Amino acid sequence: MGAIWAARDFCLFLLLLNSRQSAALPEIRDPCAEGSDGCHIDAICQTTQGSYKCTCKAGFKGDGKHCEDTDECDFEYNGGCVHECNNIPGNYRCTCYDGFNLAHDGHNCLDVDECKFNNGGCQHTCVNTMGSYECRCKEGFFLSDNQHTCIHRSVEGLNCMNKEHGCAHICKETPKGGVACECRPGFELARNQRGCILTCNHGNGGCQHTCEDTENGPICKCHPRYSLQPDRRSCVERDEATTESSDHNTTSFTEVDKRVKRRLLMETCAVNNGGCDCTCKDTSTGVRCSCPVGFTLQPDGKTCKDIDECELHNGGCDHFCRNTIGSFECNCRKGFKLLTDERSCQDIDECFFERTCDHTCVNSPGGFQCLCNKGYTMYGLAHCGDINECSVNNGGCEQGCENTMGGFECFCHPGYKLHWNKKDCIEAEGLPPANPPFKPTLNCSKQEGGDRCFLTCQSQVHISSGTEDSYTVTCGMPLPCLADAQKDNSGLYCLGPETPGVPRIRTTATFKSGTGKCNLKRSQDRLKESLNSAQSDSRFLFTENVQFSYVSLRCTSSGQRPRSRHGRKAGEEDSSSITAEFVLDVNLEEVTAESCDLNCVRRRSEKRLRKTIRTLRKSINREQFHLHFAGSDYELAKSLVQPAELPGHCVAGQVLVNRKCVSCSAGTYYDGDQGRCVLCPAGTYQDEEGQMSCEVCPGPEGREISKVVGARNLSECGGQCPPGQYSHDGFIPCLPCPLGTYQPEVGRTSCFPCGGSLVTKRPGAVTFQECETKVQCSPGHYYNTSTHRCIRCPTGTYQGEFGQNYCIACPGNTTTDFDGSTNIMQCKNRQCGGELGDFTGYIESPNYPGNYPANIECTWTINPPPKRRILIVVPEIYLPIEDECGDYLVMRKSSLSNSVTTYETCQTYERPIAFTSRSKRLWIQFRSNEGNSGKGFQVPYVTYDEDYQELIEDIVRDGRLYASENHQEILKDKKLMKALFDVLAHPQNFFNYTAQESREMFPKSFIRFLRSKVLRFLRP
Repeated sequence: MGAIWAARDFCLFLLLLNSRQSAALPEIRDPCAEGSDGCHIDAICQTTQGSYKCTCKAGFKGDGKHCEDTDECDFEYNGGCVHECNNIPGNYRCTCYDGFNLAHDGHNCLDVDECKFNNGGCQHTCVNTMGSYECRCKEGFFLSDNQHTCIHRSVEGLNCMNKEHGCAHICKETPKGGVACECRPGFELARNQRGCILTCNHGNGGCQHTCEDTENGPICKCHPRYSLQPDRRSCVERDEATTESSDHNTTSFTEVDKRVKRRLLMETCAVNNGGCDCTCKDTSTGVRCSCPVGFTLQPDGKTCKDIDECELHNGGCDHFCRNTIGSFECNCRKGFKLLTDERSCQDIDECFFERTCDHTCVNSPGGFQCLCNKGYTMYGLAHCGDINECSVNNGGCEQGCENTMGGFECFCHPGYKLHWNKKDCIEAEGLPPANPPFKPTLNCSKQEGGDRCFLTCQSQVHISSGTEDSYTVTCGMPLPCLADAQKDNSGLYCLGPETPGVPRIRTTATFKSGTGKCNLKRSQDRLKESLNSAQSDSRFLFTENVQFSYVSLRCTSSGQRPRSRHGRKAGEEDSSSITAEFVLDVNLEEVTAESCDLNCVRRRSEKRLRKTIRTLRKSINREQFHLHFAGSDYELAKSLVQPAELPGHCVAGQVLVNRKCVSCSAGTYYDGDQGRCVLCPAGTYQDEEGQMSCEVCPGPEGREISKVVGARNLSECGGQCPPGQYSHDGFIPCLPCPLGTYQPEVGRTSCFPCGGSLVTKRPGAVTFQECETKVQCSPGHYYNTSTHRCIRCPTGTYQGEFGQNYCIACPGNTTTDFDGSTNIMQCKNRQCGGELGDFTGYIESPNYPGNYPANIECTWTINPPPKRRILIVVPEIYLPIEDECGDYLVMRKSSLSNSVTTYETCQTYERPIAFTSRSKRLWIQFRSNEGNSGKGFQVPYVTYDEDYQELIEDIVRDGRLYASENHQEILKDKKLMKALFDVLAHPQNFFNYTAQESREMFPKSFIRFLRSKVLRFLRP
C-alpha cells in the first residue's frame, strides 16, 4: 500500500515540475486567433510553425493579402450556365429566360409547360412550345388580339371578322375598309404583309439554349457541353446522349457509375469538368467542386442538390413559400398582397375602393364587411336597399302605412289621431290637444356690418354621417302624404296630393361655404352669447325670423365631389358646400276672402322665402351661419386647422377612441361639455348612433312608471305592455291578447286578429305562427287566411320562415327572378347599361358582386375623345358554363353581329386578362338566360393617348404579364389598377405619387417587366 502512495506522489511531483518548466518557456503568439494577421477579409488565415498563411476563399483569387472576386461567368463557357450567368461575391447564379425553369444541376434550363396551370389562360386550347405557349381556338372561332380568348367568325363581310382575311396573327381594319396585319410581340411581319416570322425575342425563338436570328428565322445552338437534338431545338448533355433519361431532373445510375470510375483515376477539371456538377477548381490534392447559390454540395463532393429554402423558417415568407430550382417564391393568402421585399404580405384594404360597399365598409385582415344604415338591408353582398316595412304586417300600423327611404310612417283615417307609439290610432274627439313640437326657426340679424344667421332646432334633430368630411342634419318632421301619393327619391316629399288643410312650400338651395371642410363642431361660447344678446338687445333687430316645418342641411367637402376631367389642380383649396331643403307651411291666417286668397298668400310666402335664402347665402359665405341645438351652438364648416390639431378631428356625435373617430352608440348621446358619450337619462331614449341629444320617452297621464337609463328604443323606455299584451294606453297594467289574436310589439293598445276564424292555443300569443292554421306553409310561401291555402310569394318578394302569413318585399329597386323566393339574396338589382365616361369607368354586371338576374340584357357604349384608345382589364369573370353559353359578354365596334369584335366569352375565367380595343369605340352587351346565374364581372377600363398605343399593346400582349401569380394578383388589385389607370388617363397625375409610393406599390419583378417595355419604347 505504501508503494502505491509513493508512486502517486512521484507522479504529482513530475507534473508540478513540468508545469514550472512550461511556464519558463517564452509564450507562442497565434496571429490568426488574435486577429492580428494581415489576411484579406475574403481570405482564410492558417497557423503554421511559428507563422501563418493567408489563402483566398473559394470564389476569390489573390495572394491572400489581397483577394478579389473571381468572375465565374467570364470563363468555363459562361460559368456553365446555358442561358444567363450572374456573378455574385464569391459565387455565381445561373438564371433562365422567361418560359424556362432552372434544372436541378443549377446550370441547364428546361421548358415550362404553361398549359398545365389554368390551361395557360387560354379560353379554348393551349399548346405548349419550347420557351412559350400559344392559344388556339375551336372550329368557327378565331384568336382575339389578346391572344387568349376566342371570337366567333363572321359568315359575311370581308373585314377582320371574316376567316378569309389572311392575317397570321392580328387583323386591323383600315379607314378605307380594307385590312392590315400585325404580329404578336416577338414576331416580325413577313414580306407578304400577312404572315409572321418568329424571332429570338419570343420564347427564346423556340430554342432551349442559344438562339440566333437569321433572315429565315431563328437558328438554335447548344452549350458546348450539350448536343443539339434532331428536333433542332432541344439540347442533351453529350455524355448522356446515348443514355438519355426520361426525367431531365434526375441523375441516372449510369452517370453515377461513370463518376465512380473517374475518381479511380487522377481527375482534373480539363477532363469532363472533373466530374463536378457545377464549378470545378484544380488543387494540389485534386479537383474541388463547388455549387452556385441555392444549391449545396453533396457528400460525394461532386453533385449539387437544390436547397429547399422553405424548410427553414418558411423561407422568410409571411404566408406561403414555394420552392423552385435554385431559389424560392413567396405568395400570400387571399385578401393580402405581396410587398416589394417579395417576402412580406400586407392586408388589402378593400374599403379604400369607393365602390366596395354602398354604405359602410369595415376592413378586416384578409377581408371586409359591408354594413347598411338603419332602415336599409343588404342585398347582392355589398348593396343596401330601403326596407319596405309596410310589406310586413302593414308595418305594425293599425290603419295606414307609408314607406319612406330608411323608415316608414303610420297614419290614421279622418277622425283618428296617431298614438304615442306611432302605430295605433285613437279617436281624436275629446282628447286634450297635444303640444305641437317646436318648429325649426331661422333668425338673421345685422351684426358687425354683415348678416349672421342662426338655425334653432329644439326637437326632432337627426344627424347622419356620410363619407369622410360630409354629414346631413335634419330638423323637424316632414308632413305625411296621403295614402295614394307618391314620394320623391329622397322619400321625404309628396309628389302627389298633400295632406288636406296643410298647404306648404318646398325649396332647395345650394350654398358655397368658403375655404374649409365640413366639420360639425361646437362654436366658442361667445357665439352663444352673441345669439342671446341678439335676442335681447333692441339694437340687433332680426332681419329674418322664419319658422319651418322641416329643414335638411347636407354639407359636402370638395374632396368628396367627383374630380373634373383633367383632375384637381395643385393649388386648388379645399372648400365645402351646403345643400339645404326647406319646407314652409303656408300661414292660413293670412288668407282673407276679399283681398288675398290662398294662392295670393302662397305667392307672398314664396317671395319672403326667396329673400330669406338671399340673406342666408350672405351669412354662409361669410362663415357666419350657426346651428343651435342640444343646448349648444355648432358651425357647419370649419376653416382649415393646423396639422397639430388634426388627430382630434371628429364630426359631431363622435369621440376619439384609439386614434379613430367612433360614433356614440344607440342609448347614448354626445355631451359637448364633457366631450364624451353619455347614457341617455332615465325617461329618454336614442335609437340611432352619433346623435347629440335623446328623445323623451312617452308616459301615462297621472301616474309614475319605472324608467330606464340608456334606453336604445321606445320599447326600452319601461312601463309598456310587453309583446302578447295590450292596454287602453299601451302602459301597464296590461291584458293578454284574447284567443285568436296576437301582438309581436310592445306598448300596443290592441292585438292583431289571426283572421279566417283561426284561433290560438292560449291567450297572449306573440306571433301569427301561434295561430292554428290548417296547413304549415314552407319558406317561399305565405298562408292565405281566406282560402286557408299556402300561396307562393309573388315575384319581388320572399319569405324565409315556416308558417308566416306574409311575404317580405325586396329592398330598394330590386326584384326576384321568379316567384316562391326564400332568401333576400334572391332579390337582385336589374339596372345596368348606359353611356360610359370619357376617361375611366366600369362595366359591371347588374347586382355585382351578388349573382346577376335571369333574362337580363345590358348594353353599354364607350366613345373616347379624339386621339384616345381604350384599354380594358378583366380581372375575373364568373359565368356558368352548364347552360351552353346561355350567358355571355361581348365587346365589339357596333351592335352588328359582323362588326369588329374585341372580346367575347360565355364561361368563368379566373385568370386576369388585359387587352386594347380593336376599334376606336366599343359597343358592349351582356345577356343572361333563365338558367344558372353567377357572380358576373366588374371590368375597369381606361382611355389613353394613342401615342402610347405601341407601348400599351407591347405590355398587354406579352405572356410574362400573366406568367407570375403575383403579376396576376396585381391585375386583380383594385387599388393598384386605379393608380395605373389614373396615370394612363391623366399622365400629369404621375406627379401625385411620390417615388416611395411608386416603389412600394408593385413587386420588383413587375417593375422590371414594365421598365424593359418602357425603355424599349423610349429608345430613339
